[in-house]
This record gives sequence, structure tokens and C-alpha cells, in this order.
Amino acid sequence: MERVEPALVPQRKLSNGMVIPGIGMGTFGNDRFSPEQTAEAVYGAIKAGYRLFDCAAAYGNEKDIGKVFGQAFSKGIVQREELTIMSKVWNDMHGKGDVLVACATSLRELGLDYLDIYMVHWPFPNYHAPGAHLDGRNPDAVPFSVEEYMRTWRQMERLVDMGLVRSIGMSNMTITKLEQILPLCRIRPTVLEVEMNPTFQQPKLFEYCKAHDILPIAFSPMGSPCRPERDTEEGDVVTFELPELMEIAKAHHCHPALICMKWAVQRGHVPIPFSIYENEYIGNLKTVTEDFLTDEEMEVLRRADKNTRLIKGKVFLWEGAKDWRDIWDRED
Repeated sequence: MERVEPALVPQRKLSNGMVIPGIGMGTFGNDRFSPEQTAEAVYGAIKAGYRLFDCAAAYGNEKDIGKVFGQAFSKGIVQREELTIMSKVWNDMHGKGDVLVACATSLRELGLDYLDIYMVHWPFPNYHAPGAHLDGRNPDAVPFSVEEYMRTWRQMERLVDMGLVRSIGMSNMTITKLEQILPLCRIRPTVLEVEMNPTFQQPKLFEYCKAHDILPIAFSPMGSPCRPERDTEEGDVVTFELPELMEIAKAHHCHPALICMKWAVQRGHVPIPFSIYENEYIGNLKTVTEDFLTDEEMEVLRRADKNTRLIKGKVFLWEGAKDWRDIWDRED
């Protein structure tokens, strides 16, 4: 197996002083891959040089991933303190005391004493079962509530106080929501995980995060061509077919996916691509250490933004919502 020296990977400093890798590996199998397949890829990624892993209770594979973390530690492939391990509290665990239970469960399944970063997965308690289709929506789904969110966030802050997590973060938030929440936080988020890729760059949210010392972490950094069917719509943009992206990929003699990685890391947000295939996850890591994009190429990609969200979250809609854009405060 080809290995990338972790020291060559760009690093990012969080507002609390933590330093994390500038690229990581996601662990959401897009409802297509088994927990065992995902865990095997994580083990391979550790050996290949990855040091940041994005987990979540909702992905249903933390126990399997925990086993390979344990193997990597016991075999001396990597030390625990060398890894940045993230997880997220799922929507059905926002209640009083539930966040501590959720965190404890993730720690137990992952075989860890602490998490480096723990995030609120979605900004409301709208649950759906793994692999749910749109007809699997929770009839009790509700719109965003500052009061409900802050009850959850206070529990997140308590986890930091207890030493169970080093940093806390948010996910799937908008500027509208952040402006309501940030002034109320005793411990502010160090990261915000959202969709970002060359066809959905979210420049206003990106700049907002920079201004508030929050590091953006990007899921679907390649446009998620294998995303669940519930998040697809007729007319969706295909990121890999973006002409500007294809032209730059041709100039660098590589697949457009690798240009997505270069662009993300050079822009300054942290992409977390997922693949179970060794050549792909090694390629994603290696590409950010060499053959960098020029300033001119970065500018071409900046102008190519289509402002087209692909992960719409329609399964979380509540009664009375107009459409999925209400989830995102119609900021798109």
C-alpha cells in the first residue's frame, strides 16, 4: 500500500488551539456500503496516512470502526493522540440528559476515552430511521427552535467541562441560525460541517465562518454523486461534469474528484471524502500534498459556482413547510 506522510498534509488550527488535518475521511456509506466495508476502509486509510475521521451515531457503523481503531492502536500503526476523531449526536438524542448518553454510547462503540470533536448533527430533533425514504418522515418533525437547540448545546458544553470531548461543533446550520445561536453560547463551536463543493461553494457562509473563527468542514466535497435517492431531484447539477472543473483536471492529468480535493484544501475548508476503494482514498490524500492549483485556476473555480445544493434534507421537513429550502432558511 502506498503511504502519504501525515506531516505533508496541510494542518488547520481551531479557535481553541487544537490543530487538525486539513483533509479527513468520511464514514457515511451513503446507504450503499456495509459497516464492515466502511470499517475496513478506515483501517486502510489509517495505514495510508489519514489522521482525521468523521463519524456519527446515525451512520450505524461506529462499533465496527471502533474495532479497527483498536487494532490500529494495539499494533502500533498509530497512537490515539495522533488521530482527530469526530462524531455527532443524532436528532433523536436532543432531550434532557440524552446528549451525555449519546456521547457515552459513541465513546463505548468507538473504544475511546474522549472525542476530539463532537457535533450536533442537525439543528432540530427531526428523526428518521437509517435508509429512510421520503415517506419515512417523522410526523412529529418541527421547525428550528432556538430554545430547543440551546438546551442541546448546553449539554454539549457540559461534555467539554467533563473532559469527554475536546471541541464541540455544529452541522447543517445557516447564517440565519448561527446569528441567533452564537451570542448565546458559553463555549462557541470550533467547526461547522456543511455541504461544500465546487458547484455549491456557499461563499457567504464560508466568509461568515472565517469572520467568527469557525472552521468549515465539508461533506459531499465532490458533489456526492452516490448520495441517497431521497436527496436527488431532476435537473441536479453533476459536479464532475462542470466544464471548468473538467478542463483543470485535464491540465493536471487527473480525475475531477482530485481537483475538488485540491480546491477545498487550498481554499481553506476541510473536505471529508468517503470511499471504500484503496486507490481512491489514497489518491484523495496524496493529491493535496503535490501539484497545487494556480491562483488563476482557483479563481476560475470560484467563478464557476452554481449555488446548487445537492444534500437537501427533504426527509426532515415538518408539516407546514413550503419545501426543502425552508430547512436552509431560503439562503440558497
